[in-house]
Amino acid sequence: MRMLDRLEEWFIALLMASATLVIFVAVLHRYASGLAIAGLQDWLLGLNLAWAQELCIYLLVWMAKFGAAYGVRTGIHVGVDVLVDRLDARYRKLCILAALAAGALFTGIVGTLGAAFVWEIAHTDQTSADLEVPMWLVYLAVPCGSYLMCLRFLQVGWGFLCHGALPRHDHGQVDGLEEELQGARA
Repeated sequence: MRMLDRLEEWFIALLMASATLVIFVAVLHRYASGLAIAGLQDWLLGLNLAWAQELCIYLLVWMAKFGAAYGVRTGIHVGVDVLVDRLDARYRKLCILAALAAGALFTGIVGTLGAAFVWEIAHTDQTSADLEVPMWLVYLAVPCGSYLMCLRFLQVGWGFLCHGALPRHDHGQVDGLEEELQGARA
């Protein structure tokens, strides 16, 4: 599972970096095209970056689906547990397990419906407007991200059942800082 965790983190980071770079280049292109510099302006106006916005939207959709799974795994996913925390320990455990099971069931259903949709659309010639990539590649984010999120709900549920603890995010901690401090001391 550790390798899947790292792969998930790297994939999200790659998607964020790619979206940032694409938008940066598109904005730079837009403003540089307005400069009245002979030759440069003609060359920039000849470049077609109309696809940049569409690509960024698709990258953000993929990032959101995988980011939600990351949020479940690390405990940063939005949850309202004020009432649950006030319950008796036995009912609290039952309520948490039921909520995790409901999350796994829901994301499993969404993943299955998404996979069926991708299967249907894969047999068409539908492509995106600007990038002209097959739309099934775009929609593949739904089953992939949903199944990963389902796995994360099951993983958190199993960990809670075995150890009685849920992943909690400490907003004051910076991941990786301990390793850097230990390396600096050595």
